Amino acid sequence: MRYRPGVRRAALAMATLSAATLVMTACQPGDDGAGAGASPSGKRAGSTSSSSNSPSPAASSGGTGSSAGPVGGSTPKAPGSASATSTPTTKTKACAAESLKAFMYQAAVRPQGTGTGAVIVEFTNMSGTSCAMQGYPTVAGAANGSPEKNHPLAVTPTGSSPQVLVAPGGKAWVKVTFVQVQGEGDGYCVSGADPVTYPTLVVALPSGGAHQLALEDGVLAECDNKATVTAVTAAKPA
Repeated sequence: MRYRPGVRRAALAMATLSAATLVMTACQPGDDGAGAGASPSGKRAGSTSSSSNSPSPAASSGGTGSSAGPVGGSTPKAPGSASATSTPTTKTKACAAESLKAFMYQAAVRPQGTGTGAVIVEFTNMSGTSCAMQGYPTVAGAANGSPEKNHPLAVTPTGSSPQVLVAPGGKAWVKVTFVQVQGEGDGYCVSGADPVTYPTLVVALPSGGAHQLALEDGVLAECDNKATVTAVTAAKPA
């Protein structure tokens, strides 16, 4: 059978087109016939993508999301945490009456007159531990050995009243100032009342008990049954 020229040219063109199609198909990246360097997934070996498994900057610094790690290696404090700057202390126990030794003497600074004028009461902590004293005393005149049969004086407190910590063997003081007796002999009161003399004085503290005291160098003479008192103080009064 003889081919006509036109038919032969058409057959040659179709053969050329089939060969070209075969070459192009062999170059597609998803085929099993991929050349060397292609991975089974269709990606070339050694290639990277925008979704690689390399750690992100946040993960490298130990943070997550937008929380950056501490600058300079410092460790941030947890919210609400703070270093304690002081240790809470327990309240010091008040001095008990039996732990205090009281002594009374005339004050150097006292009103002018014939009577006693003013006295200092000195308290010594005889216990082995520190204790606290605070407040203004009450004052009453009494006979010897009869503290329960006393005559209370009206007291006027003066000055502040801080807490005083008394160490073992330490001292604290209060000062009592009377309305002074005037004149010679039995004397007289400016108010017109009669002067009163007491052998002893009962001084009671808010938490330190009552103490009956006598003067070594005289008796207690006063007017109007009233006195001015200081609070317990760590500084010895004059």
